[in-house]
Amino acid sequence: MTENFKLVSVAQAPRTELHDQLGLTGCEVSINSLPAGAAVPFVHAHKQNEELYGVLSGSGEIWIDGEVHAIKAGDWFRVSPAGKRAIRAAENEGITFICMQTKAGSLENYTMTDGVMCEEKAPWLK
Repeated sequence: MTENFKLVSVAQAPRTELHDQLGLTGCEVSINSLPAGAAVPFVHAHKQNEELYGVLSGSGEIWIDGEVHAIKAGDWFRVSPAGKRAIRAAENEGITFICMQTKAGSLENYTMTDGVMCEEKAPWLK
């Protein structure tokens, strides 16, 4: 296996952090599932890291700095480091979401400015 690639499969769990499993060096990623009516049992903020959330299934609410916002499958949102946050599932259905965490202001390039076209062809490309 190439040193430029690492693959893991994760079982459905209440929370799976991929930092150690994948040897991540630029971000933290967690996959989170809450059953109907359950909530993350704490409010938190960060010192340096912003968080990007994506709701994969279900619905619920996120509490940010004293305001409650409804969230549902397909929603994506960013929270600044200082934002005080907590998430809960709806009373009638669970919620599964991914959370990606990285240092705020650290992105120097993105896909269109960091990507480099290569001459090699994947076997399914002609």
